[in-house]
Amino acid sequence: MRALLFKLSAKRLLNNQSSLRFSCNTVSDAVIHPSAIVHPNAVLGQGISIGPFCTVGSSVKLANGCRLHPGSHVFGNTQLGERCVLMTGAIVGDEIPGRTVLGCNNVIGHHAVVGVKCQDMKYKSGDECFLDVGDNNEIREYASIHRSSKSSDTTVIGNNNLIMGSCHIAHDCKVGNNIILANNTLLAGHVVVEDYAHTAGAVVVHQFCHVGSFAFIGGGSVIAQDVPKYMMVAGERAQLHGLNLEGLRRHGFTVAEIRSLRTAYQKIFMPADANSSGFEARLAEVELHDKLAHIPAVCSMVQSIRDSFREKRRGLCKFRHWNSS
Repeated sequence: MRALLFKLSAKRLLNNQSSLRFSCNTVSDAVIHPSAIVHPNAVLGQGISIGPFCTVGSSVKLANGCRLHPGSHVFGNTQLGERCVLMTGAIVGDEIPGRTVLGCNNVIGHHAVVGVKCQDMKYKSGDECFLDVGDNNEIREYASIHRSSKSSDTTVIGNNNLIMGSCHIAHDCKVGNNIILANNTLLAGHVVVEDYAHTAGAVVVHQFCHVGSFAFIGGGSVIAQDVPKYMMVAGERAQLHGLNLEGLRRHGFTVAEIRSLRTAYQKIFMPADANSSGFEARLAEVELHDKLAHIPAVCSMVQSIRDSFREKRRGLCKFRHWNSS
């Protein structure tokens, strides 16, 4: 009796799968599991693999070689570049006006959510909103990346980034290239993170802050103001803790460049005399220095500091007033 029931159940399952198979969009060399729901208007490239219980919406475009693991979903006006991979439970796109675009070779981790409506209370229902993601990014499990809050802006993720588990990138952020965001890094709206920056775990960045290229943020830090290029910060209200020397070495800065950057940093943030000239005068001294002024890395660092004081910026991260005594 049990064997007979098993045969009847198996036959019913095969019949259901057969009906689903014919209701789905198919491509000659695509592998689409019968339980997947693929809208007939979806555009599928060559070599697509769509696993069990996946969903592909009507306005979705999947380029060649994309793979959707079981239970992953793509909604709305969403484009995935070649060889993108969605792990189990991943969701990309949303049924709201606007667009989500992913480049090539991106991996979206288990239960990550990418390209959905932002959490900005100023967002108006019906407004278009956008997310553009570059190539070769690994976005790990439970990460969330939101679209922009208005049609005139775009949330942007560059290339070759590692965004670890449970990170959050809010609306209108601009994340560059070759960046590492460790677990539970949280970026509020409109944050800018420049190339090769690196955060340790459990970092929080206040809205509209800028994190300069090659900067390092220590674990558990709260960033409430800008972090200039090449620098290392840490703390519950993060303070400067010198240059990110190890990061500079790893990325090929020469001994001479690092020595010049250290000299410039000391002149700006560690004056020998506690009664020395003010901050602006110390910046100007570096800019007019007969040697330092001709080192591109030093000029870039000084400009990054000055940019922190421009209109609508949040100012510079706090620093200790060291002196030689």
